[in-house]
Amino acid sequence: MSFSFITLILLTIWINMAQLQQGGPDEKEKTTALKDLLSRIDLDELMKKDEPPLEFPDTLEGFEYAFNEKGQLRHIKTGEPFVFNYREDLHRWNQKRYEALGEIITKYVYELLEKECHLKKVTLPVDATESEPKSFIFMSEDALTNPDKLMVLIHGSGVVRAGQWARRLIINEDLDSGTQIPYIKRAIEEGYGVIVLNPNENYIEVEKTKAQVQLSSDSSDEPAEKRERKDKIQKETKKRRDFYEKYRNPQKEKETVQLYIRDNGSPEEHAIYVWDHFIAESAAENIFFVAHSYGGLAFVELNCCNWVSSSEPLDTSVESMLPDCPRVSAGEILMQKSSWPIIVRSNREFIP
Repeated sequence: MSFSFITLILLTIWINMAQLQQGGPDEKEKTTALKDLLSRIDLDELMKKDEPPLEFPDTLEGFEYAFNEKGQLRHIKTGEPFVFNYREDLHRWNQKRYEALGEIITKYVYELLEKECHLKKVTLPVDATESEPKSFIFMSEDALTNPDKLMVLIHGSGVVRAGQWARRLIINEDLDSGTQIPYIKRAIEEGYGVIVLNPNENYIEVEKTKAQVQLSSDSSDEPAEKRERKDKIQKETKKRRDFYEKYRNPQKEKETVQLYIRDNGSPEEHAIYVWDHFIAESAAENIFFVAHSYGGLAFVELNCCNWVSSSEPLDTSVESMLPDCPRVSAGEILMQKSSWPIIVRSNREFIP
């Protein structure tokens, strides 16, 4: 059932209601019935009637896309860029398709980090058991042993994972625009050790068991009256959905539960964990951070101190309008040398 057809049905009902409201008691009774009908229509469910299955390929080749020599995502038959609106009037399906492609690209970037950048994947937590949820980061072979310099890359929030700056840019522009690969390659060429953080990999999702589903819908701590009222609403909702079952083709997505990764349950926790277990143990005299968007906030959680331009004596506290890390005066000598901040933690000094 197309969107325009649904609109026509609803418009017809509204016109009939407007006409009936001008009549007598019988017409008003019909108006009440029409209003009741409208209240029972679940538009989201109705729109799913002709929606194709939410089943998508698990490879780029399955999507009939590939990255060309310029790192651009192109259709292997037409050579055209990625098209989001693959099916007209099916925004939800198109979005799910886009997300499925994004997951494939995430794995593709991981492969590039290992094959082209020669980084190794390191499991987190470092003492993880076989059965617990795990995350990972990527490191160059000399990340902890390079005595000179180490570069740490931190991406922003959202769906991006290790090695990415922006998924949208990877899909719509090219790999150089949307990934950290150009930074990593140049850093390695110039003698840096490299660590690539993965701050958004905070949990794994597993399908709920029937017992978990029942438990989530049955809250024993709630008052009996509230629980009965909720049960009544749930039964009425199920009744309406069952009523429209023969008119639609609902796609029942699986219910999942999130299992958080120990000591890495948030971007901030992840940044601190990687610092304590890797960066703080590295041999590098100078450590450089490249952070994008929310990655900068995660970096600030490392108990940073920002030396800013000021005429006050060195290390004098400087007030800030922003709720970021503590700011102190860089002093006249350091002001003459550089306007860049110096970041200090664990009695180590880093000059970007």
